[in-house]
Amino acid sequence: MNEKKKFTDSDIEIKQLYTAADIINKTEETPGQFPFTRGIQPDMYRGKLWTMRQYAGFSTAEESNKRYHYLLSQGVMGLSVAFDLPTQIGYDSDHDLAEGEVGKVGVAIDSLEDMELLFKDIKLEEVSTSMTINATGFILLALYVALAKKQGADLHKITGTIQNDILKEYAARGTYIYPPKPSMRIITDIFEWCGNELPKWNTISISGYHIREAGSTAVQEIAFTLSNGKAYVKAALEKGMDINVFGKRLSFFFNAHNNLFEEVAKFRAARRMWAQMMKELGATDSKAMMLRFHTQTGGSTLTAQQPLNNISRVTIQTLSAVLGGTQSLHTNGYDEALSLPTEEAARIALRTQQVVAFESGVVDTVDPLAGSYFIESLTDEVEAKAWELIHKIDILGGSVNAIEEGFIQDEIARSAYIYQQQIESNEKIIVGVNKFVVDEKNNVPGFRIDDSIRIMQAEKLKQLRNKRNSEKVKISLQHLDTAAKDGSNIMPFVIEAVENYCTLGEIADCLRNVFGEYK
Repeated sequence: MNEKKKFTDSDIEIKQLYTAADIINKTEETPGQFPFTRGIQPDMYRGKLWTMRQYAGFSTAEESNKRYHYLLSQGVMGLSVAFDLPTQIGYDSDHDLAEGEVGKVGVAIDSLEDMELLFKDIKLEEVSTSMTINATGFILLALYVALAKKQGADLHKITGTIQNDILKEYAARGTYIYPPKPSMRIITDIFEWCGNELPKWNTISISGYHIREAGSTAVQEIAFTLSNGKAYVKAALEKGMDINVFGKRLSFFFNAHNNLFEEVAKFRAARRMWAQMMKELGATDSKAMMLRFHTQTGGSTLTAQQPLNNISRVTIQTLSAVLGGTQSLHTNGYDEALSLPTEEAARIALRTQQVVAFESGVVDTVDPLAGSYFIESLTDEVEAKAWELIHKIDILGGSVNAIEEGFIQDEIARSAYIYQQQIESNEKIIVGVNKFVVDEKNNVPGFRIDDSIRIMQAEKLKQLRNKRNSEKVKISLQHLDTAAKDGSNIMPFVIEAVENYCTLGEIADCLRNVFGEYK
């Protein structure tokens, strides 16, 4: 009797048994050495655990500040800031297009005043902050720098990350403002400015997370993400920047789904591929070839049905990220499919990381699954399939062209469609959704944001505009306009603007007038 074939989510066939003959890449690799398949540090978590983050931000800066203090008190090692949609696409809270969205999926930040409240009683020199912000990443970075300066911090000691990955916005997420080419120029301006002024800051988090959330496979996630990374590196090289300098500050952001072994193989393959890619692009410093990454557990894998089951899913995903060698991790709340996380859900999500770190034993040795015939073979297969896709993108002229032609979007859409078909046909089992279904009342408490937030933010903006120095605002926006037009690095002028309390929307509009908008 023939057994039914088994496949990973990326359609890689899984054999019934693996032996030494299945391993293609038979070289003995060492952690902390090129090509970093087994991890970027020789001792990995024996030397230092990954940074435990909880992604948080909602309502006003004051409310988010309370959640940050709560998370820090519970053992969070780094902050991860979520911004609302108006902030992400460059509109102040009192703009007509902001209606119904202020403070909903993240915190509303309109000016330096909001940033001061967001980090009240938190010393920026002592905490690592990750900000999930892209099209307006340069403004949020300027606000963060302005606040650090007000606190008297040494900018050379400030650590953190801005996502700042605009290419995946065109392909998978949609919070873009400007066309691709000026957007790439802004990103290289950030690389250049941070290289001189903010040397410990991660200038970009090249993100596969949203590509995966949009429906890609694990193979597509790393192929498209590394292709985007290659496009950013080439743009910086064209500007005359040193790959051994800016290359050390590039970071990545990946998703962790439920197929434990494929996810581990994906992380290992991505490290090996990026090291090879950076070497080919001219990097000679090993630190510029290291793929350092943050992981978030898979929001799209979590179900509204039987939501407590999500705690088990997040645990599997946490293990995949840790076994795969992540540098930083956010675990989703079990109520992800229903609302923003409650304090209880956020605490359980954090405790999941802590249980894995302190009770499971997986941190005691480096790359504990290395040498497994299955894992080594799967790492090689994921890598081979990802290179195939990258070569297709290279033939199209790179990520920017592949996005403009719709190639990447079409590939993601096709995978999402196939995945949904598999669920509907019961080929793929989702516990509590298409099998082991129960008729139950959902008693999980939802977390809701009041629409009055918009009124509060609008009032704060009105007061700010009345009390700030309007002449300084006008001059600083003129300086920014000139820099955008003449090709100067815009970052010093954006910092000048935020220090004079120009709003996020005013700065974004200033560049809209120069660069136009992408439709």
